[in-house]
Amino acid sequence: MTRSQYLYLSLLSLCLVVFAVILQQTGYQGVSFLPCPLCILQRIGYLGIAVFCFLAVGVNPLRKLFHGLATLSAAYGFSVAARQVWLLSHPENSCGIDPLETWINQFQLTQGLPWLFKADGLCSAKLPAILGLQVPEWSLFWFGVIFIILLIGFFRKVRI
Repeated sequence: MTRSQYLYLSLLSLCLVVFAVILQQTGYQGVSFLPCPLCILQRIGYLGIAVFCFLAVGVNPLRKLFHGLATLSAAYGFSVAARQVWLLSHPENSCGIDPLETWINQFQLTQGLPWLFKADGLCSAKLPAILGLQVPEWSLFWFGVIFIILLIGFFRKVRI
C-alpha cells in the first residue's frame, strides 16, 4: 500500500470516531445516542487502525508490522460490531446493565476523556436508523471495508 492509502485509512477511522462523538453529543432525530460498552470498544478499534496506519507511514522498516496490527484492529472491531448487531437482533439476550460498562468506566483513560470513552448506553438499545442502518450495522460495514482493504494490501507488493 502507498503512504497516501495509509493516511486515507487513518483519516477515515478518525472521521468515524468523530462522527460517533458528534452523535453522542448532539443526538439524532431528538434521541440521545449514548455509547454502550461495545461502542467504546469499537472506538478503540477505529483508533487502533488510525494509529497503526499512521505509524506505517512514518516508520518504513516496521511498515508490515504496523499494517498487520492495523489489520488485527480492524478484525477486532469487526468482531465487536458483529456482536452488537447480533444483540440488536436478539434483545432478549441482553441483561440490561452490562458488567463490561463498570469495567470500562474504571479506566484512567475513561476518567480523563469521559466524552470519548465513558460507556452510558445499553448495547441492545434500538436507536433511530441512519440511512436505513443502525449505528452498529454501519460500524460493522466500515470495519469490514477497512479489513478487506488492509488484508488485500498486506499480500500485495509493498510500494513506497
